Amino acid sequence: MTPAPEQALPGPDDIDKRQADLPPVARLATVTLALAIIGGIYMAAGYDHSTSLVPPVVLASVAAAVLLVNVVLLARIKEFDWATFFRVFGWALIAYVVIAGILEFVFVYDHTPAKELALFTVMLVMFAVDVPLLLAFSVARYQPVTAATA
Repeated sequence: MTPAPEQALPGPDDIDKRQADLPPVARLATVTLALAIIGGIYMAAGYDHSTSLVPPVVLASVAAAVLLVNVVLLARIKEFDWATFFRVFGWALIAYVVIAGILEFVFVYDHTPAKELALFTVMLVMFAVDVPLLLAFSVARYQPVTAATA
């Protein structure tokens, strides 16, 4: 049964009015992740060939800029459960640093050339920071804000 136009279903921000004030951290984190992964796939696809590093450098630069904007927007949130955010972020960061470290080891073990290795490393660092940021924000945004955590 389709609701009448005047009775449209509420969106997630309509259900919790407190969410409407939050910046688009999850969306920006997804953009950062997508750009870093696309750059990594582009490099991996041309691994045995002499492909240009310009496209992945541009993708990594845009991803880094979006990540920086995301962190600044996140830091400006006043009413937020920062204790939960940092708890989730810390544990997720440990997990993703291990994952990124294993991937970095693979690149070093395969004797990846220095320029490509540096670019892979930058993308792995963004990956290892961005995913925990996304997870922590996604959990903490729905937690009640108390006077101690505000």
